[in-house]
Amino acid sequence: MAFAESAGGGEPPLPPVSVPRAGRRSPAPLLAVCSGYFMVILDVTISNVAVPVVGRDLSASLTGIQWITDGYTMVFAGLLMTGGALGDRLGNRRIFCSGVAVFTVSSAACAFAPTAPFLVAARLVEGLGAALIVPGSLALLQQAYPAPAARSRAFGLWGSMAGIAASAGPLLGGLLVSTVGWRWVFLINLPVGVACLLLTLRHVAPSPRNADRALDRPAQCAVVAAVGLLTAALNEAGRRGWSDPAVLAGLGLAASAAVAFVLRERLARSPALPLNLLRSRAMSGGAGIGLLFNFAFYGMVFTASLSFQHQRGFSALATGAALFPAVAMTMFASVLSGRLSRRTGDRPLVVSGMLLAALGLAGWAAAGAAPAYPLLVAPMMAAGFGTSFALTGSTATVMGAASPAYAGAASALFNTTRQIGSATGVALGGSLLATHTDYGAGLRTSMAIGALAYLTAACLAWQCVPTDSEVP
Repeated sequence: MAFAESAGGGEPPLPPVSVPRAGRRSPAPLLAVCSGYFMVILDVTISNVAVPVVGRDLSASLTGIQWITDGYTMVFAGLLMTGGALGDRLGNRRIFCSGVAVFTVSSAACAFAPTAPFLVAARLVEGLGAALIVPGSLALLQQAYPAPAARSRAFGLWGSMAGIAASAGPLLGGLLVSTVGWRWVFLINLPVGVACLLLTLRHVAPSPRNADRALDRPAQCAVVAAVGLLTAALNEAGRRGWSDPAVLAGLGLAASAAVAFVLRERLARSPALPLNLLRSRAMSGGAGIGLLFNFAFYGMVFTASLSFQHQRGFSALATGAALFPAVAMTMFASVLSGRLSRRTGDRPLVVSGMLLAALGLAGWAAAGAAPAYPLLVAPMMAAGFGTSFALTGSTATVMGAASPAYAGAASALFNTTRQIGSATGVALGGSLLATHTDYGAGLRTSMAIGALAYLTAACLAWQCVPTDSEVP
């Protein structure tokens, strides 16, 4: 769906954009932008609870269930760089609105899917919509709130939206699946998408265009290939085994595609992601932290959801309630970190958050073969709180390291690495459950790997995240 902009960098006349009173920044742009991001994150967490039921209803295998989750994440991660480049080139508001439209329509297709392959295909299109929404969301917030303090608050609230969506998703998904059916897990996106589109067109100012911003199609193809091959290889490892030639070939080709991307960006006259951005310790370190904490957190949510339903016999609603301690902490932690960062800087918050989350998953891994559920509450709370506590600081670190002309690219890089982390965490966790002799052993291995990822992120944050939150 196109939202044409004029050659001068603006858009055709629209209903007047609300102008905040002097000295204040209107919250309307924040609400408009965050509602789109909320929809994207809600779709991830709400579907995690539903996919076991969807798999049974549509006769999907464990690998098929993984693809319902990872097909979306694979396209989302693979096309985020494209979404960021398009936003910088054509205007972030235009691309953001196009993404909302695509996401809303494809959600309707998911809701009416008659077979598992159809649902996977619709989820792929949904991932495309998400890839257009997320880079624009951070770029539009940076545009609407240029002052460092206001921007820090906006990023904190942006992160809290993720917390609210993560908190509501499992419970809401369990409630919908248990009452009106799993199809409503996708239908719920329709009113949110329509409201987001109307709010954005009404309250978010048109974005400037950077006609010189290259799309660099070879580089975009290399990113898509790397993400797709890595996700496919990890998903198939559960069915074929880790030593299968197809799995090893997929991993090798994914690494080759990543190398090809770097070489292309070195040689391109107008690269999609200038390598001087990656040479920034704050930029590359913040992106790496995002990959690691998404890998650990979403791998935990996915494997725990399957374990609760298949090993413990929980219903979808009971599974949502069981996961609530992990995701409920994310909302509180995002708001708290947004406020504390102006006093302490970002580094202490990111480091402490990652250490707390590592302690949580290590506690889960050490809890034994079949621990009582109350013993898992504290580890889940620690992982959820620590992940969200680090999100605001790592977001501010990445966005602060880029110039406004490359705000979309910086946002895309950060969210690409995060979604690669999500995809690999889900794929690896599902494969560990499938290849171990029992769910308990696979779950404990997955939690131990997640704890190591969090610990690595803490060490990276100590080296790369600036102490002063207002460092440009």
